Amino acid sequence: MKIEFTGRHVEVTPAIRSHVESHFKKIEHIFNDSTARAHVIIDVEKGRHTGEIILSWRDHTLTTRVTNKDMYQALTRAIDKLEKQALKLKKKIIDSKQNSRKTRAAKTASPAEEAVADATGKRPRIILARRYAVKPMTPEEAALRLSEDSDQFIVFRDAETDRVGVLYKRKDGNFGLIEP
Repeated sequence: MKIEFTGRHVEVTPAIRSHVESHFKKIEHIFNDSTARAHVIIDVEKGRHTGEIILSWRDHTLTTRVTNKDMYQALTRAIDKLEKQALKLKKKIIDSKQNSRKTRAAKTASPAEEAVADATGKRPRIILARRYAVKPMTPEEAALRLSEDSDQFIVFRDAETDRVGVLYKRKDGNFGLIEP
């Protein structure tokens, strides 16, 4: 990791450099490659010591700024904030990669199919039961016909809109209508 220092109204001493570098060694494991670059800006104004760190890593920029009476405490807190931001970013990157793998796997099988496949060891098959003649009728006519049959649903073409609909029996005794 490359670290650059800039001092505004103050000279960057070797002690400050070693302090910052020792703290960055503790969080270097987060940035497991050498592409990370940090720019440390130290500013003193009216007794307020400000430590600002701008870190560039992989196409991301993390920025922290802390003001304190002591320069060393300001830099330590800024590095702590930077560590929290970096861990959050790294977790987000890892989660997005893992979720993309899950969505690729989900395209091949639905979660219900996976649960059944895990329980039985086989994937469920689609078995063609029978064919339906989709007749034009109103939803009310479909409800009358469904109440007469022992079937749980009926597929029909709506006579008014010419769309295909599905009417099914609900557990509460009513009928449910599915329209595209």
